[in-house]
Amino acid sequence: MTRDLIYRNRQNPIAPFAFNAAVADVFDDMIHRSVPMYAEIIRRQARIIEIAAPRGKRIYDLGSSTGNLALALCKRMPAGAFQLTAVDTSQPMLDISNKRLSAIGRSADVAHVNADVRSIAMESAGAVVANFTLQFIPPADRDALLENIHRALVPGGIFLFSEKIVHPDLQMADLQVDFYYRFKQENGYSELEISQKREALENVLVPETVTAHQERLRRCGFTVYDLWLKWFNFCSWICKR
Repeated sequence: MTRDLIYRNRQNPIAPFAFNAAVADVFDDMIHRSVPMYAEIIRRQARIIEIAAPRGKRIYDLGSSTGNLALALCKRMPAGAFQLTAVDTSQPMLDISNKRLSAIGRSADVAHVNADVRSIAMESAGAVVANFTLQFIPPADRDALLENIHRALVPGGIFLFSEKIVHPDLQMADLQVDFYYRFKQENGYSELEISQKREALENVLVPETVTAHQERLRRCGFTVYDLWLKWFNFCSWICKR
């Protein structure tokens, strides 16, 4: 993986964070060093899909980035055992994903779509995955997306998603953020890198509380769900149609 050095040097001004070619090039290093238990999330989601998603139904990965979920599914399931639609607004991310899948001879299992996840039509889905995607969508549009996901899933279908969250109690929120920044420092990020990326993400990444996410799930039709992983201000859910 190419080392993430994007915020190593002081920037003035700091541009809003975007999933451009520079970020795509270092994305895998960035996310493993910035998202606690990321590898575990992807590994377990692939296993959940393998054993729990209705067979023969399409899988959608909304905000698929460089194809880590697709690669994890390829490790678990043989060629032709699943069909995945990988959706992302970043063409550089999709190009990397396609290259990685081509290298292992699994391009036929994945269709890459360069689009906003809010605009795609989904149907007959056995599983929908959205890892750290909702947080980059305007809050006013999040209900509509989840309603679309719920409609697209077949009975027994599953929705898996992960998000950075915020605690409603300010002191608890500060404690969680402190542990998160310590995590990033332990992974080699400097205070300058952390502060500059935080500023770049301001008003781009908008987190919500666990309660807000779960209230939305209920509003949009999901009645069976579980928060299966939580690490301070990072969470992953499994939901069933």
